[in-house]
Amino acid sequence: MKTSDSLAPEYAAPILPLSLACATLMLCTNALAQTQVVKPPVAQYWMDVATLSMAGMDDMPAAAGGLGGMLGGMAGASGMGGVRFGATRGMMPGRWLDLAVATQRKPTGTDATQAIPPGQNMGPSLNLLPVKAEPRTSGERPRESTDEMPQRPKGRLLFYWGCSETVRPGQPRVLDFATTAMEDYGKFMMGRAVRDTGAKAEPGHSIWPNEKNRQSVPTDASLMGQHSLSGEGLPASLKFAIGEQQDFMPRMSLSGTGGGASASLINWPGLPTARAYFLTAMSGSEEEMVIWSSSDVPEPGWGLMDYASNANVDKWLKEKVLLPTTQTQCTIPAGIFAKAQGAMLRGIAYGQELNLVYPPRPADKHIAWEPEWAARVRVKSVAMLPLDEDGGQGNRHRRPPKPGAENQTQDPPKKAEEDKPKLPGLPDVGKALKGLFGR
Repeated sequence: MKTSDSLAPEYAAPILPLSLACATLMLCTNALAQTQVVKPPVAQYWMDVATLSMAGMDDMPAAAGGLGGMLGGMAGASGMGGVRFGATRGMMPGRWLDLAVATQRKPTGTDATQAIPPGQNMGPSLNLLPVKAEPRTSGERPRESTDEMPQRPKGRLLFYWGCSETVRPGQPRVLDFATTAMEDYGKFMMGRAVRDTGAKAEPGHSIWPNEKNRQSVPTDASLMGQHSLSGEGLPASLKFAIGEQQDFMPRMSLSGTGGGASASLINWPGLPTARAYFLTAMSGSEEEMVIWSSSDVPEPGWGLMDYASNANVDKWLKEKVLLPTTQTQCTIPAGIFAKAQGAMLRGIAYGQELNLVYPPRPADKHIAWEPEWAARVRVKSVAMLPLDEDGGQGNRHRRPPKPGAENQTQDPPKKAEEDKPKLPGLPDVGKALKGLFGR
C-alpha cells in the first residue's frame, strides 16, 4: 500500500495532459480524414487553338514570296509553306493548332496518335512526336571589349489608354529616356501577365506539328467531335469531346475609319463564342514611340495579347481592363498617332478555356483522387489592322483606282531599300528604336 500510495502521485499527475493529448489526437485524426489525397495525373494534354487575321491578307499563302513569306517566317512557318509548332503565337493569317502531351510513364516522351473528327478535314489522325533535348553548350561566349560606355537612349515613350474620342485628363504617361532613371523603366512598362499554361515544345512533351508532320489546318476545319490519344504510356481512357465553345473562332476582322488629327473609330463583328475583347496599338518615329490600349485603366497590355484563363478574363473584366462582349467598337483618341507614318492595331477575342480531368474527383474525401489524365484546351482569335498616316485603314493600295487614275503620271521608282517588303501601315519599329537609342 505504501508503495502504491507513494506511486499514486507520480501516475496521477499525467492524467489531465493525457486526456488533452487524446482529444488533440482525435481532432488531428478527423482533420486528416477530411484532407483528400490528390495525386497528379498520369498524362497531361494541351491544345492551343488560334485564328489569326490581318486586314486584306487573310488568304495570302505562306509560301508566297514577299509579304506572305515574311509573315510566314514571323509565324514560325517554313519557307516551303509547311507549319511549325508555335504558330498559334505568330502573325501569319489562318487557323493554327499546337498540340502537346506528356506522360509520367514515359518521361522522355512517347510517339502518340491523336484520332480526330472527320470535320477537321486533316485525315483520321495526327502524329505527335517527342521533343528532342538539345545538348547544352559549356562555357561563356566571349564578350566584346570596348572602351565606350553604352549610349543613353534618347526620345520619349508615350502611353495612352481608354476608348475615347479625345485624350483623357492625366494622359499620356511619358517616359523620357534622357531623364528617367533606369529602375523606373520597368515600372513604366509593368502590366498584367500570367504564367503560360498551354502547349509547349519542351523535352518530355510530344508535339504536333513536328519535324515530320507539318500539315496546314484547312480554312474550313472544325474541331467539334470526339478526340482520343493513344501511345505507349498513355491511358486508354484519354478521350474527350470538343464542342462549339472550343472550336476555331471566326476572324475578328478589325476595320477603322477616321484618324490623323481626328479620332479613329475601330469596329469588329461580335464573335458568338468570345468572352471578352482587348485592343492595343503602337506607332514609332525617330523621336518617340506611342502605345495605346483599350483598357479603361492604365494597362499597356504587353501580357494580354495571348491566351487567358476563364478566371483571369472574369477578373480583368471586373477591373475594366478588357472590353465586354456587348462592345464591338472602340475609339482611339484623336491625334495620338499623328506624328508617325502609321500605326499597327492588334485585337484579341478571348475564347472559353476548357479543363478536363478523368476520372472526376471523388465526393468521398476518404477516397484518394488519382487522375488518369488531364486536358486543357485554349482558344483565341487575334486580328491586326495597319493604320496609315491618316489613321484610317492602312490598305489604301488595295482600293479601286479613281476614274482616269490609270492615265495619271506614276510616282518615280523608290530606292531598293524602300522596295523591301514591309507591313503596310506598320511603323518601322527598328528605325524608331534606332533613333531612340542613337544607333
